[in-house]
Amino acid sequence: MEQDFVLALQLQELWEAEDKEAEQQRALRPLSVVDEAWELLDPSPDVHGLFVQFNETLFWGRLAAVEVSWSPRMTLCAGVCRYEGRGGMCSIRLSEPLLKLRPRKDLVETLLHEMIHALLFVTNNDKDRESHGPEFCKHMRRINRLTGANVTICHTFHDEVDSYRQHWWRCNGPCQNRKPYFGYVKRSMNRAPSARDFWWVEHQETCGGTFTKVKEPENFSKKSKEKTQPAKLPNSESTNKG
Repeated sequence: MEQDFVLALQLQELWEAEDKEAEQQRALRPLSVVDEAWELLDPSPDVHGLFVQFNETLFWGRLAAVEVSWSPRMTLCAGVCRYEGRGGMCSIRLSEPLLKLRPRKDLVETLLHEMIHALLFVTNNDKDRESHGPEFCKHMRRINRLTGANVTICHTFHDEVDSYRQHWWRCNGPCQNRKPYFGYVKRSMNRAPSARDFWWVEHQETCGGTFTKVKEPENFSKKSKEKTQPAKLPNSESTNKG
Protein backbone atom coordinates (compact mmCIF):
# COMPACT_ATOMS: atom_id res chain seq x y z
CA MET A 1 0.00 0.00 0.00
CA GLU A 2 2.82 2.39 0.94
CA GLN A 3 4.61 1.65 -2.36
CA ASP A 4 1.44 2.47 -4.29
CA PHE A 5 1.18 5.81 -2.46
CA VAL A 6 4.80 6.67 -3.26
CA LEU A 7 4.25 5.75 -6.92
CA ALA A 8 1.15 7.95 -7.07
CA LEU A 9 3.13 10.90 -5.69
CA GLN A 10 5.89 10.34 -8.25
CA LEU A 11 3.37 10.23 -11.11
CA GLN A 12 1.71 13.41 -9.83
CA GLU A 13 5.07 15.21 -9.74
CA LEU A 14 5.82 14.00 -13.27
CA TRP A 15 2.49 15.25 -14.62
CA GLU A 16 2.91 18.63 -12.92
CA ALA A 17 6.40 18.96 -14.39
CA GLU A 18 5.09 18.17 -17.88
CA ASP A 19 2.26 20.70 -17.51
CA LYS A 20 4.73 23.36 -16.40
CA GLU A 21 7.00 22.66 -19.34
CA ALA A 22 4.07 22.84 -21.76
CA GLU A 23 3.02 26.22 -20.31
CA GLN A 24 6.55 27.55 -20.70
CA GLN A 25 6.64 26.44 -24.34
CA ARG A 26 3.30 28.12 -25.03
CA ALA A 27 4.60 31.32 -23.43
CA LEU A 28 7.68 31.30 -25.65
CA ARG A 29 5.70 30.61 -28.85
CA PRO A 30 4.18 33.82 -30.31
CA LEU A 31 0.43 33.91 -30.73
CA SER A 32 -1.05 33.55 -34.19
CA VAL A 33 -2.35 36.90 -35.47
CA VAL A 34 -5.86 35.42 -35.30
CA ASP A 35 -5.51 33.45 -32.07
CA GLU A 36 -8.72 33.48 -30.01
CA ALA A 37 -6.77 34.95 -27.10
CA TRP A 38 -6.51 38.26 -28.99
CA GLU A 39 -10.28 38.69 -28.72
CA LEU A 40 -9.73 39.29 -24.98
CA LEU A 41 -6.19 40.71 -25.02
CA ASP A 42 -6.85 43.34 -27.71
CA PRO A 43 -10.52 43.31 -28.78
CA SER A 44 -10.40 46.79 -30.39
CA PRO A 45 -6.97 47.03 -32.00
CA ASP A 46 -5.39 50.17 -33.40
CA VAL A 47 -5.67 49.52 -37.13
CA HIS A 48 -2.71 51.79 -37.87
CA GLY A 49 -0.57 49.86 -35.40
CA LEU A 50 -1.58 46.56 -37.02
CA PHE A 51 -0.76 47.97 -40.45
CA VAL A 52 2.73 49.06 -39.37
CA GLN A 53 3.39 45.69 -37.72
CA PHE A 54 2.25 43.68 -40.75
CA ASN A 55 4.12 45.93 -43.16
CA GLU A 56 7.38 45.31 -41.34
CA THR A 57 6.96 41.59 -40.73
CA LEU A 58 5.07 40.40 -43.82
CA PHE A 59 5.47 42.98 -46.59
CA TRP A 60 9.18 43.91 -46.34
CA GLY A 61 8.34 47.52 -45.40
CA ARG A 62 7.21 48.30 -48.94
CA LEU A 63 3.85 49.78 -47.94
CA ALA A 64 5.19 52.75 -45.98
CA ALA A 65 3.50 55.21 -48.36
CA VAL A 66 0.11 53.47 -48.16
CA GLU A 67 -2.58 55.09 -46.03
CA VAL A 68 -5.08 53.05 -44.00
CA SER A 69 -8.25 54.42 -42.44
CA TRP A 70 -11.79 53.57 -41.36
CA SER A 71 -14.79 54.38 -43.54
CA PRO A 72 -17.99 55.07 -41.56
CA ARG A 73 -20.20 54.93 -44.69
CA MET A 74 -18.91 51.89 -46.60
CA THR A 75 -21.51 49.15 -46.23
CA LEU A 76 -21.20 47.00 -49.37
CA CYS A 77 -17.79 45.45 -48.68
CA ALA A 78 -15.48 45.07 -45.71
CA GLY A 79 -12.42 46.64 -47.30
CA VAL A 80 -11.12 48.25 -50.47
CA CYS A 81 -7.74 49.32 -51.83
CA ARG A 82 -7.88 52.58 -53.81
CA TYR A 83 -5.20 53.62 -56.28
CA GLU A 84 -4.53 57.34 -56.41
CA GLY A 85 -2.64 57.14 -59.69
CA ARG A 86 0.07 59.66 -58.87
CA GLY A 87 3.49 58.53 -57.77
CA GLY A 88 2.33 55.01 -56.98
CA MET A 89 0.19 56.13 -54.05
CA CYS A 90 -2.71 54.05 -52.78
CA SER A 91 -4.91 53.85 -49.72
CA ILE A 92 -6.82 51.17 -47.83
CA ARG A 93 -10.32 51.79 -46.50
CA LEU A 94 -11.94 49.46 -43.95
CA SER A 95 -15.68 49.38 -43.36
CA GLU A 96 -16.45 50.46 -39.82
CA PRO A 97 -20.18 49.49 -40.05
CA LEU A 98 -19.38 45.93 -41.19
CA LEU A 99 -16.23 45.10 -39.26
CA LYS A 100 -17.40 46.51 -35.94
CA LEU A 101 -19.98 43.70 -35.90
CA ARG A 102 -17.40 40.99 -36.57
CA PRO A 103 -14.72 39.30 -34.44
CA ARG A 104 -11.23 40.82 -34.38
CA LYS A 105 -10.07 37.95 -36.61
CA ASP A 106 -12.16 39.28 -39.52
CA LEU A 107 -10.62 42.74 -39.23
CA VAL A 108 -7.10 41.28 -39.31
CA GLU A 109 -7.81 39.07 -42.31
CA THR A 110 -9.56 41.87 -44.21
CA LEU A 111 -6.62 44.20 -43.59
CA LEU A 112 -4.14 41.57 -44.78
CA HIS A 113 -6.23 40.98 -47.91
CA GLU A 114 -6.16 44.66 -48.84
CA MET A 115 -2.45 44.91 -48.03
CA ILE A 116 -1.78 42.19 -50.61
CA HIS A 117 -3.62 44.29 -53.22
CA ALA A 118 -1.54 47.30 -52.16
CA LEU A 119 1.69 45.30 -52.47
CA LEU A 120 0.81 44.17 -56.00
CA PHE A 121 0.06 47.77 -56.96
CA VAL A 122 3.24 49.19 -55.41
CA THR A 123 5.55 46.51 -56.81
CA ASN A 124 3.85 45.52 -60.11
CA ASN A 125 1.52 48.47 -60.81
CA ASP A 126 -1.32 45.97 -60.71
CA LYS A 127 -4.50 48.09 -60.50
CA ASP A 128 -7.04 45.28 -60.91
CA ARG A 129 -8.75 45.23 -57.51
CA GLU A 130 -11.11 42.46 -58.62
CA SER A 131 -8.28 40.15 -59.69
CA HIS A 132 -7.13 37.42 -57.34
CA GLY A 133 -4.80 35.67 -59.73
CA PRO A 134 -1.60 33.66 -59.19
CA GLU A 135 0.40 36.52 -57.65
CA PHE A 136 -2.34 37.38 -55.17
CA CYS A 137 -2.82 33.72 -54.23
CA LYS A 138 0.94 33.25 -53.82
CA HIS A 139 1.13 36.01 -51.20
CA MET A 140 -2.16 34.89 -49.63
CA ARG A 141 -0.81 31.37 -49.06
CA ARG A 142 2.53 32.75 -47.80
CA ILE A 143 0.83 35.00 -45.23
CA ASN A 144 -1.61 32.30 -44.11
CA ARG A 145 1.31 29.91 -43.56
CA LEU A 146 3.33 32.45 -41.57
CA THR A 147 0.54 33.90 -39.45
CA GLY A 148 -2.08 31.17 -39.01
CA ALA A 149 -4.64 33.48 -40.62
CA ASN A 150 -7.19 32.42 -43.21
CA VAL A 151 -7.04 35.24 -45.73
CA THR A 152 -9.38 34.43 -48.64
CA ILE A 153 -10.13 35.96 -52.02
CA CYS A 154 -13.50 37.22 -50.78
CA HIS A 155 -14.38 39.04 -47.57
CA THR A 156 -17.92 40.31 -48.09
CA PHE A 157 -20.05 39.53 -45.03
CA HIS A 158 -23.46 39.02 -46.62
CA ASP A 159 -25.56 39.02 -43.43
CA GLU A 160 -24.15 42.34 -42.26
CA VAL A 161 -24.39 43.87 -45.75
CA ASP A 162 -28.06 42.90 -45.96
CA SER A 163 -28.72 44.35 -42.50
CA TYR A 164 -27.79 47.81 -43.86
CA ARG A 165 -29.85 47.45 -47.05
CA GLN A 166 -33.18 48.54 -45.60
CA HIS A 167 -34.48 50.61 -48.53
CA TRP A 168 -36.16 48.24 -51.00
CA TRP A 169 -37.76 48.87 -54.40
CA ARG A 170 -39.47 46.34 -56.65
CA CYS A 171 -40.17 46.46 -60.36
CA ASN A 172 -43.71 45.75 -61.64
CA GLY A 173 -42.41 44.55 -65.00
CA PRO A 174 -41.33 41.13 -66.30
CA CYS A 175 -38.09 41.14 -64.28
CA GLN A 176 -40.06 40.51 -61.09
CA ASN A 177 -40.26 36.89 -62.23
CA ARG A 178 -36.58 36.54 -63.14
CA LYS A 179 -33.79 35.13 -61.03
CA PRO A 180 -31.76 36.03 -59.06
CA TYR A 181 -33.26 39.35 -57.88
CA PHE A 182 -36.94 38.96 -58.86
CA GLY A 183 -37.22 42.69 -59.51
CA TYR A 184 -35.88 43.80 -56.12
CA VAL A 185 -33.29 46.54 -55.62
CA LYS A 186 -32.03 46.83 -52.03
CA ARG A 187 -29.90 49.74 -50.83
CA SER A 188 -28.44 51.16 -47.66
CA MET A 189 -29.40 54.68 -48.79
CA ASN A 190 -32.73 56.15 -49.85
CA ARG A 191 -31.94 56.38 -53.57
CA ALA A 192 -34.50 55.04 -56.01
CA PRO A 193 -33.36 53.16 -59.15
CA SER A 194 -32.72 55.63 -61.97
CA ALA A 195 -30.57 56.46 -64.98
CA ARG A 196 -27.69 56.94 -62.54
CA ASP A 197 -27.40 53.16 -62.24
CA PHE A 198 -25.08 51.43 -64.72
CA TRP A 199 -27.69 48.73 -65.42
CA TRP A 200 -30.59 51.14 -66.04
CA VAL A 201 -30.43 51.21 -69.86
CA GLU A 202 -30.37 47.41 -70.07
CA HIS A 203 -33.30 47.22 -67.65
CA GLN A 204 -35.34 49.63 -69.74
CA GLU A 205 -34.62 47.61 -72.88
CA THR A 206 -35.31 44.15 -71.44
CA CYS A 207 -38.06 44.96 -68.93
CA GLY A 208 -39.25 48.55 -68.94
CA GLY A 209 -41.14 48.21 -65.67
CA THR A 210 -41.54 50.83 -62.96
CA PHE A 211 -39.92 50.60 -59.54
CA THR A 212 -42.01 51.21 -56.44
CA LYS A 213 -40.64 51.41 -52.91
CA VAL A 214 -41.85 48.46 -50.87
CA LYS A 215 -39.80 48.65 -47.67
CA GLU A 216 -37.84 51.16 -45.59
CA PRO A 217 -36.45 51.47 -42.05
CA GLU A 218 -38.99 51.85 -39.27
CA ASN A 219 -40.10 55.48 -38.74
CA PHE A 220 -37.99 56.60 -41.72
CA SER A 221 -40.83 58.51 -43.42
CA LYS A 222 -41.76 60.21 -40.17
CA LYS A 223 -38.18 61.35 -39.59
CA SER A 224 -37.88 62.59 -43.18
CA LYS A 225 -41.03 64.69 -42.84
CA GLU A 226 -39.76 66.21 -39.59
CA LYS A 227 -36.54 67.25 -41.33
CA THR A 228 -38.36 68.92 -44.22
CA GLN A 229 -40.96 70.78 -42.15
CA PRO A 230 -40.24 74.55 -41.96
CA ALA A 231 -39.36 76.02 -38.61
CA LYS A 232 -42.31 77.46 -36.74
CA LEU A 233 -42.48 81.25 -36.75
CA PRO A 234 -42.84 83.09 -33.44
CA ASN A 235 -46.40 83.75 -32.29
CA SER A 236 -47.76 86.68 -34.35
CA GLU A 237 -49.46 88.28 -31.35
CA SER A 238 -46.28 88.36 -29.30
CA THR A 239 -44.26 89.82 -32.19
CA ASN A 240 -46.76 92.62 -32.86
CA LYS A 241 -46.95 93.84 -29.27
CA GLY A 242 -45.37 97.09 -28.32
